[in-house]
Amino acid sequence: MRTAEVFSFRLYVTGEAPNSVRALANLNSLCGKYLPQRHQIEVIDLLVEPQRALSDGIIMTPTLVKLAPGVQQRIVGSLSDLAPLLASLGLSPP
Repeated sequence: MRTAEVFSFRLYVTGEAPNSVRALANLNSLCGKYLPQRHQIEVIDLLVEPQRALSDGIIMTPTLVKLAPGVQQRIVGSLSDLAPLLASLGLSPP
């Protein structure tokens, strides 16, 4: 029996900016529905750690980086459009 892959995400936000808050809520909702107990989310607030933007190559927020499984991916925006988001992450609606 194959163990389900754990998805590892890093979300770069800018404090409590509306799009940042929306992106985190949308990511939490997506993970709760499609990846229950199979995800890790690290949130980087660039107002608190501005040097991370330069060192990690982040030019816009919110930016979601899928670290694993597979190839690293970046998705920019509030993560509101579910169908393309699921497709880009290799997930399909139930």
